[in-house]
Amino acid sequence: MREYKKWKTQMGLLAVAVAVICVAAAGISRRKEKQKEEDTLKVGISIYQSDDTYVNLLTKKIERQLKACEKQQGIKIHCKIVSAENDQNEQNEQVEHFAALAYDVICVNAVDRTNVSTMIDRAEESEIPLIFFNRQPVQDDLRKGQHIYYVGSDAQESGRLQGELVASVYRKDPAVLDKNGDGVVGYAVLEGETGHQDAIIRSEWSVKTMTSSGVPAKRITGGVANWMKEQAAAIVGRWLKEEEGELELILCNNDDMALGAIETLRQEGRTDISVVGIDGTEEGLMAVRDGKMLGTVKADSDIYAEYIARMVCGLKKEGTVPKGILEGHDREVWIPWEIKICPELGE
Repeated sequence: MREYKKWKTQMGLLAVAVAVICVAAAGISRRKEKQKEEDTLKVGISIYQSDDTYVNLLTKKIERQLKACEKQQGIKIHCKIVSAENDQNEQNEQVEHFAALAYDVICVNAVDRTNVSTMIDRAEESEIPLIFFNRQPVQDDLRKGQHIYYVGSDAQESGRLQGELVASVYRKDPAVLDKNGDGVVGYAVLEGETGHQDAIIRSEWSVKTMTSSGVPAKRITGGVANWMKEQAAAIVGRWLKEEEGELELILCNNDDMALGAIETLRQEGRTDISVVGIDGTEEGLMAVRDGKMLGTVKADSDIYAEYIARMVCGLKKEGTVPKGILEGHDREVWIPWEIKICPELGE
C-alpha cells in the first residue's frame, strides 16, 4: 500500500510536470507566432474595379516589387488585394477590415476620388499609413492626416502629350489624319467617366494642345465609355452608322477604350480613322508597334510599382517615405509620361 501511494504521488508529480511543460511550450509557441506576425509586413490593397487593365497591370507589378523587397530586406510581406467593384461603401468596408486586422500599410485606388474621408479617418485613427494611387483625391483630403500619400501621373500632362502626338503626326504629313482632304481633321472624344477629374482634364488638354499646335480640327461627336473596351467598341459602332465620312480621329482617355474603338473599326473595314490612347498598357503598346493604333502616352508602370513598394517598406521599417521619392513634394509622387508613336511615323 505504501509503495502504491508513493507511485501515485510520483505519477501526480509527473502529470504536473508534463502540464507545466505543455503550458510553457504553448506559451513559447504563442510568443513565436506573435513575433512572426510582428515581423510580417502586412499590406492591404483595394482597387476600384477588377476589370481595369491598367490598374490590374499596376497591382501585379506592385506584388512583384514587394516580393523583391522581401529578398532585399529579409522581411516577410503579406499582400492582400481586393476589388470594390465600383462601390465606394464596399471600399470603405475593405479599408475598415484592413485596419481592424492591424495591417501596416493600406494602398487604395479610390472608387470616388471626392469621397475618401471615411477611409482617411479610419486609417488615421489606427495610425496606419494610407497610399492612394492612380486616382487622385482632392488636396484637402490629402492634407487631413500625417501619413496620407498619393502616387500617380499628371492628367494634364497626359492630355497635353496626346495632343502633341497628334500635332507632330499632322506636321509631318497632314494626309495621315485628314483622310478626306477637306483641310480639317474631324475628331471624336471617348471619355473615361462622367465628371471624373482625369477624364475631363485629359480630354480638355488633348484637344486644346492639338488645336493650339496648328491642327485644324472639328469636333464630330463624343461619348463616355467608362474606361471600358467593350463600351467603347459599342459606342464607335453607333458612330459609324451615323457619321457621313467626316470622322477621321478618335481621341481616347485610355488604351482600353482605344482598343475597343480599333476593334470595331477593323470589323467594319474602316482604315480611314486614326485612334490614339493614354496609359501605355502592354496591349496598347503592342497595338502601336503593330500600326493598329496611331500612338499612346505611357506612364512607366515599373517605376510606379517600384515607388509604391519602396514607400510601403520604408513606412513600415523607418516610419517615413525613403529619400528621393517625394522629390520636393510632401505628399505626392509624380510618375512622368512619354509619347509612344507608330513606328512607321517615327518618334
